[in-house]
Amino acid sequence: MCTWIVERTPVSGSAKGPAGWFQLNQANVYFDHPYHAPLDHALIIDFVETPDQVGNRVAVELTEDSARALVASILAALESGEEGHPVRIEAPAATA
Repeated sequence: MCTWIVERTPVSGSAKGPAGWFQLNQANVYFDHPYHAPLDHALIIDFVETPDQVGNRVAVELTEDSARALVASILAALESGEEGHPVRIEAPAATA
């Protein structure tokens, strides 16, 4: 049974879709039946420009092991990046 329980978080960044680059404003994350990946369940991340509207979107469907490895890689990259770049410049806040 699909639960479609979605964790939503605001994000600030860019993504490249079929029509080119666009601004990211939200990530929707859930663990359920994937649309495309040949898996029973997957961790699915939808990076979207405009929450709750059809539009620019990049979707990722990962196995559980791949998702956990990605989380570890993200944390390791942030840690080593912060050590190598001690001056931190915040990106401007996303506008609605």
